[in-house]
Amino acid sequence: MIIVMKESATLAELGKVISTLEERGFSPRPNHGGKSTVIGIMEAKPGDLTGLDELPGVEQISPVNSSFKMVSRDYKSEATTIKAGGVVIGGGEFVVMAGPCGVESEEQLLSTARMVAQNGGRVLRGGAYKPRTSPYSFQGLREEGLKILAQAREETGLPIITEVISPELVPLVARYSDILQVGARNMQNYALLEALGQLRKPVLLKRGLMSTIEEMLLAAEYLMSGGNTQVMLCERGIRTFEKATRNTLDLSAVSVIKRASHLPVIVDPSHAVGHVDYVADMCRASVASGADGIIIETHPRPEEALSDGQQSLTFDAFAELMVSLRPIAAAMGRTMAGG
Repeated sequence: MIIVMKESATLAELGKVISTLEERGFSPRPNHGGKSTVIGIMEAKPGDLTGLDELPGVEQISPVNSSFKMVSRDYKSEATTIKAGGVVIGGGEFVVMAGPCGVESEEQLLSTARMVAQNGGRVLRGGAYKPRTSPYSFQGLREEGLKILAQAREETGLPIITEVISPELVPLVARYSDILQVGARNMQNYALLEALGQLRKPVLLKRGLMSTIEEMLLAAEYLMSGGNTQVMLCERGIRTFEKATRNTLDLSAVSVIKRASHLPVIVDPSHAVGHVDYVADMCRASVASGADGIIIETHPRPEEALSDGQQSLTFDAFAELMVSLRPIAAAMGRTMAGG
């Protein structure tokens, strides 16, 4: 259930509604929007709020009809913006997050960070912990990788995003990273989601390999119900019967999510298609789809990459891509750094 306050409601009237809810044993969650405040009471049923509509300042009481509550546009009609460092995601700028799949060395990451910054990338990505399909594949440099990421941020000013793979690693990764990423394989790792829900730091939640949009939104609900409202969603392709690409990029998910939810939507073309020949085309399509940004892979020497080299753009290809994205972003009413 949600309680919509009148635009003219005073702080005293809002406080009275909140205290009344608390006296009834509820945990109200006020959301201060552009025109009025909406109070979410996620555990309440219609009969539980009898009489509250008569309190001064209350406009109406309505149910939230979707299975996901705080993620829903019923709870918050205006789009959420997320701030990481000096970058705002979900606003007027189309944000490009880029970097190598895995942090391999100081030289590799710093050269990539400099190139990304020079060409208008706004966030540096890089995996320090790599959950791989094979136990014999490169698993990442772990805390040493986090330290290298922090060094790159210090030099370039780019905020960093990196994956956290288990609840016990959340404090460590949060100490270094500006945005914590939940990978596709962990989308329904509820212990991890609950740990991240206790943070007050941005989280990028990737769609699971075979997950529905509703399942992803419910996973985001775990984060928000824990108190973390700085959540972004990522479409990164789903597994289908098609073998021409690594996964099938579901760009329709961008429109579906934006109608259902107020959260920013990022697209990951690199993991979706799995081959460098298709990445740039899908990046351009992602801008046109209305996404708030993309997260892609670039590497100084893709042929030598320890993970996902086949889908990583060279530095020259990344620079060319950024030039091609700017007119599309402008046509969609978005700006881009360096444009």
